[in-house]
Amino acid sequence: MNVLFVCSRNEWRSPTAETIYRNHPTIFAKSAGTSSSARIKINQKHIDWAEVIFVMEKKHLQLIEQKFGNHFRQKIIVLNIEDVYQYMDEELIDELKTKVAAYL
Repeated sequence: MNVLFVCSRNEWRSPTAETIYRNHPTIFAKSAGTSSSARIKINQKHIDWAEVIFVMEKKHLQLIEQKFGNHFRQKIIVLNIEDVYQYMDEELIDELKTKVAAYL
């Protein structure tokens, strides 16, 4: 399954999620950001590739809908994970695993 993780700048939250699921036997993970200053900016290829999209906050969903419309074949899930963590923070990892597990 192709899974895309999205945060703002693609520096801490979504790259952590991508790293966690990188070696999963049935999940292919990528990450991107919604900000113009994002390390990897979300684009139409990301949207087309993904079977499931996890966004960290509701604002990311809203920005994706503004940029790409709101008619998606895949489900977009808001994880409600605030931007208060560093890359690979143990609390972030725990929160991601707990919230994502409910959908995968």
